[in-house]
Amino acid sequence: MSKEKNQPMEEEALKNEELTEETSQTEENLQEETPQEEAPATEKSVEEQLADMLAEAQQMVNEEKDKYLRLSAEFDNYRKRTLKEKAELIKNGAEKTLTAILPVLDDFERALKNMEASEETKAMKEGVELIFSKFQKILGQEGLQKIETEGKDFDTDFHEAIALIPAPSEDVKGKILDCVQTGYMLNEKVIRHAKVAVAQ
Repeated sequence: MSKEKNQPMEEEALKNEELTEETSQTEENLQEETPQEEAPATEKSVEEQLADMLAEAQQMVNEEKDKYLRLSAEFDNYRKRTLKEKAELIKNGAEKTLTAILPVLDDFERALKNMEASEETKAMKEGVELIFSKFQKILGQEGLQKIETEGKDFDTDFHEAIALIPAPSEDVKGKILDCVQTGYMLNEKVIRHAKVAVAQ
């Protein structure tokens, strides 16, 4: 009887031992697996950290290089622009002065036209012509040029129409018939448009 009673107890003890062993093995397995899975996620190797730092440094170098190249290009453009502006100022620095002298040239032209009608002033006309041509030559050396109008087609870049005259023939339509006031250019830049009468 006592043997029969002890047998189920022994079986129960064996089952409990087996369960305890399985539980402890499962816990051991879990403990072994957990650190292996978590290690790569939380800690990087020294090589990986160095590689990340190198990539960041390379990115910073590229950004700074890009900024430098942009600034260098902007400065180069600025330098070219200021040199061009300076050259333009030097070239056309006398524009204001020469524009103020233009009415004197107009007076010379009118005086010469009036002298053509009189024979008495022939010697004086020659003297004025010499002064006028000398004056024009000096101004020409400074870059002043007369805008030609005789027989030319009307061009708004150089001429200003102050009168429209019926064309005597078809071939002169759109051409300049008379120049009322001479126009001038300074180094290829128009400083005064020629005032003209145009055939229509």
